Amino acid sequence: MRPLIRTACLRARVRAMATLPTTTAAAFSSTRAPFPCPSPSPARRLLVATRLLPSAPPAAAAGARTLRTSAATAEAAVEVGGVKIAREDVVKEDDPTNNVPDTIYSKIGLQLHRRDNHPLGILKNTIYDYFDKSFPSQFVKFDDLCPLVSTKQNFDDVLVPADHVSRSYNDTYYVDAQTVLRCHTSAHQAELLREGHTHFLVIGDVYRRDSIDSTHYPVFHQMEGFRVFSPDDWSGSGMDGTAYAATDLKKTLEGLATHLFCAVEMRWVDTYFPFTNPSFELEIYFQGDWLEVLGCGVTEQEILKSNGRTDHVAWAFGLGLERLAMVLFDIPDIRLFWSNDQRFTSQFSKGKLGVKFKPFSKFPPCYKDMSFWINDEFTENNLCEVVRGIAGDLVEEVKLIDNFTNKKGMTSHCYRIAYRSMERSLTDEEINDMQWNVREEVKSKLRVELR
Repeated sequence: MRPLIRTACLRARVRAMATLPTTTAAAFSSTRAPFPCPSPSPARRLLVATRLLPSAPPAAAAGARTLRTSAATAEAAVEVGGVKIAREDVVKEDDPTNNVPDTIYSKIGLQLHRRDNHPLGILKNTIYDYFDKSFPSQFVKFDDLCPLVSTKQNFDDVLVPADHVSRSYNDTYYVDAQTVLRCHTSAHQAELLREGHTHFLVIGDVYRRDSIDSTHYPVFHQMEGFRVFSPDDWSGSGMDGTAYAATDLKKTLEGLATHLFCAVEMRWVDTYFPFTNPSFELEIYFQGDWLEVLGCGVTEQEILKSNGRTDHVAWAFGLGLERLAMVLFDIPDIRLFWSNDQRFTSQFSKGKLGVKFKPFSKFPPCYKDMSFWINDEFTENNLCEVVRGIAGDLVEEVKLIDNFTNKKGMTSHCYRIAYRSMERSLTDEEINDMQWNVREEVKSKLRVELR
């Protein structure tokens, strides 16, 4: 598998696999886009992350030193799939199409899903066990593919519409105009099909610009499953290929849900995905409520034909590891998955699914409000990127609590920022330093008027 990993990463790095879709280019230039990429002029550049701190008062010195130390740590190259990725490959201050901050680069290569004693690794291996027992020696597993992919891989190859919101600068981390940090593990689907694989599981870290709360994080982990059928597989079934694949898909995933959650009530919900038709979501009745487990469907014929599988059918599914692990292990905050605190890591052991997490701290949150007049370019995702760039995992939530428009047509937003460490009490000085830096960065980077 190593040559495949190297090829995927290097192709992305030299940007030889795709050209920028027309709508993406428009998103970079349009002044009405959710978060347009401005012209290269320094006065117009909107860097989403905190790369350079403003001049800080003496009280903020400790916080500034911490941030500078974090940035220096991020300079070191990381290795994924045998390929070294340096900071300058991902964070490009001089490229106006780049919106990847150091906080995101620092997560590349950590691969929580490959740690056998981590909740995500335990869940991944449990799913592996199910497929190994149900389909012996059939599914090939890929969990070390490079997260740098082309826009063609991430969007075009899986039929994401040209005007889909996920292509926007506001939702996706662009390394440059042709390269992104993958938004989903489906980005590797076409290449694996071209390599000749017919049964495979792809697991990896994926990246999306998102809000800040207990269930959302800009880096999380997905698993994709894919199975191809030839006409011989369904010829004697009395069903056409699509019906046969859909029936097999539902049977397979109901078995997986039972493997993870034991005997539970299940239901299928029709939905829409660009790359499958028909498309479904599997929900289970768990702890008194319906829980979405995964999305899936029968693969669009265009994908198969484009990758050498004419006259075949296939199914695909995708699930978020954090979403399921939070339920199975009773983990209340998604930030905990990234904790190195032994009070967290020592609670989990290889092969033990569903061990209930025991909270080790009940430190109170500290709330700080911030009001400002927004402009046409403002989006909440951009605000969250700035706050996360300053406070890192010490920010628990960013929530809009009030908004109004005055007689002049100016709109004001008031956001409440909750600071809380999962491991210790924060001092007043720390919180005040972070809030001061947040206000300065929001004013300078988002060009809003503080109230």
